Amino acid sequence: MNIAISEQTHSFHIPVMGTGFSIDTPLKVARYGISSVISLVDDLLLEQMREHYCRLHRRDYVEITDRTEDARATRVTAYLELISDLIDAQVKELQASSFEPGSEITRYYDLLPDSELKRKYTQMLTLDNSPEKESIQAELRIKAIPGTIDVNIMTKVDRDRFVNGEKMPPEQADAMAGLRGYANSSLSSSIIFSAGMNRRLYAYIPNFDDFYPDEKGMVKKKVVLKVSDYRSAIIQGKILAKKGVWVSEFRIESGLNCGGHAFATDGILIGPILEEFKNRKQELIEQLYKLYSRALNANDRICPDKPIETIITMQGGIGTFSEENLLFNYYKIDRTGWGTPFLLVPEVTNVDKDHLEMLKKATGDDVYLSEHSPLGI
Repeated sequence: MNIAISEQTHSFHIPVMGTGFSIDTPLKVARYGISSVISLVDDLLLEQMREHYCRLHRRDYVEITDRTEDARATRVTAYLELISDLIDAQVKELQASSFEPGSEITRYYDLLPDSELKRKYTQMLTLDNSPEKESIQAELRIKAIPGTIDVNIMTKVDRDRFVNGEKMPPEQADAMAGLRGYANSSLSSSIIFSAGMNRRLYAYIPNFDDFYPDEKGMVKKKVVLKVSDYRSAIIQGKILAKKGVWVSEFRIESGLNCGGHAFATDGILIGPILEEFKNRKQELIEQLYKLYSRALNANDRICPDKPIETIITMQGGIGTFSEENLLFNYYKIDRTGWGTPFLLVPEVTNVDKDHLEMLKKATGDDVYLSEHSPLGI
């Protein structure tokens, strides 16, 4: 299902959190229209999770071992396809459920924010049994679309692979194999590139048709850049546009809110960063479209006659509804990402009891900036 950004039903997404906290979050929330992000950094964990869910749902499981050709990419594809299949089944069950208290489709609409769709649902509830009510219910069933299964690649985590002491081709490196695994899947969603720029990874994207627009101007697999400021957005956006790759979303994140990794800027607060994006968004899009259309035409690709929909989102450090409203109303942010609050929701993320208790009791004194990175970046 190819869902346009503007068609998504919620104003927030659940970002990637660690390697395992959100690895199966789409299975828990996608059927309610909520998009979330899976980390592709650990293909062995993805394979273990695939085995777990195959056993749980009584599906055939054949292990993808290190001896399997293109093992890392194959594991990524296999896990994403399984999650997609399971969510498709959940959505069909939800759409077929009855509009009564406690049902799946009732929960779907109860969770929606105020919108035209929510108002139609509320209107339906006021009607007595009638052909009109049945007609609205049929429409609501069709419009109960799932959130997307998005994926994340930390671009700098791109270790080269060796076999018997011999260096494998660049395509077998961690980030490139992860990208290939996602590209080979049937998903229609987004891939988020975080932690900086990787030129060889960006040069690899044009090898896959799903990143290009179709006759209707729709892109099946969208590129999202996680950026810390406008300068990073324009530099990386131009590099990709020159390759015929459109950035559908610039996901702004404070440098001290990056999944436990600190990429601190030189004292620039998030407010001025957001202000610059608000004031220069159209300029950014126009500059990128010139380069993008030129690249597509030069390679005989379908070129939309106007820029593809582009949104600016912000995540990290949002703690209250009023803060989110400020982002929407003043900074004109299109969507937000809520991470840490969902670590306290066992129905959404994987957090063991001891860790959960630590999070609940944590104070400002428990947070500190370490000089150590397990990823060496």
